[in-house]
Amino acid sequence: MIVSTSVPFVDLRTQYRNLKAEIDEAVGRVLDRCDYILGGAVKEFEQAFASFVGAKRAIGVGSGTDALHLILRGLDIGPGDEVITVTNTFIATVEAITLAGASPVLVDCREDDYLIDPDAVEQVVTSRTRAIIPVHLYGQPADMDAVAGIADAHDLVIIEDAAQSHGATMSDDRPCGSIGRAAGFSFYPSKNLGACGDGGMITTNDEELAERLALLRNWGSVVKYQHEVKGFNSRLDTMQAAILSVKLKHLDDFNEGRARAAGWYRERLEAVSGVILPPRAPWTGRHVYHLFVVRVPGCDQNGLIDKLKADGVQAGIHYPIPVHLQPAYADLGLTEGAFRVSEKASREIISLPMYPEITEGQVDHVVESLRRCL
Repeated sequence: MIVSTSVPFVDLRTQYRNLKAEIDEAVGRVLDRCDYILGGAVKEFEQAFASFVGAKRAIGVGSGTDALHLILRGLDIGPGDEVITVTNTFIATVEAITLAGASPVLVDCREDDYLIDPDAVEQVVTSRTRAIIPVHLYGQPADMDAVAGIADAHDLVIIEDAAQSHGATMSDDRPCGSIGRAAGFSFYPSKNLGACGDGGMITTNDEELAERLALLRNWGSVVKYQHEVKGFNSRLDTMQAAILSVKLKHLDDFNEGRARAAGWYRERLEAVSGVILPPRAPWTGRHVYHLFVVRVPGCDQNGLIDKLKADGVQAGIHYPIPVHLQPAYADLGLTEGAFRVSEKASREIISLPMYPEITEGQVDHVVESLRRCL
């Protein structure tokens, strides 16, 4: 079969080509200065990102996983403590809890929008619970007001997993990453704001916590060879910070491109029988569409993805196996049927190509291909 139109799941090449001159110049400045570790570009990007998110401080770290892990460490959450999060997430959310030595307590998502279910959170709070990690999934904020009500009632800390929500806001314009005690962002290349490698960021309005986190990411040290606490090697690379500073200037445009593509998908898929469009929660202000995830009840997911691929369309599943059914977390003792909504969603969802530069013609091809394959 000869495919006339090809639509990648994510197109990083086009974004680089569009920003090549700016990125190459930024990388060249780092090479000229040779300040590769915690160089000037890191501080500049931290300040710019904090301003973008509406937080007082931003601390660059090695990855989104490290961001959540170090926040927990910075808050002295560890062995003997429980942290509640959702099973419908990438495993890194839960692994960060494990890395800190705390016990993850998983809950189900809402059927309406796949976001953490506050009612389920309320039911699992115990005397050992220290924190809640709501996940802003697919570019849409979790129900932070409901989560905050539970946290306030039980004196718990809220840590936002904002890895997929760069630029997303609540309906009252509060940006994701500025609402909880702290938030962890990922700069994995395919994110709305993606590096050319790994990278992460912590944002917080807590100055004391920010200073502790700055210590923890750098071997517990501010002055070389003087170590105040036991720390880690998790620093945002200067080269990545320089690249991210360039991309941050374009992030609003990137997010507008994603929203435009989501609009095209919605218009064209409304009439496609058997396809359920991604819901928009009533508390959402700006949805930044990190992913465009549709539900196709009764479909053979892998078979459908193979058919789309044969037609030149790359699609995915986010996520095919909820965390509680992963072999890595078999020790939690949770079997199939524990979280009905997440399990059902994992069997029905398909992630369609989504990136800022996707064209209307490419969206047309994806939709027509999906219609044929169904």
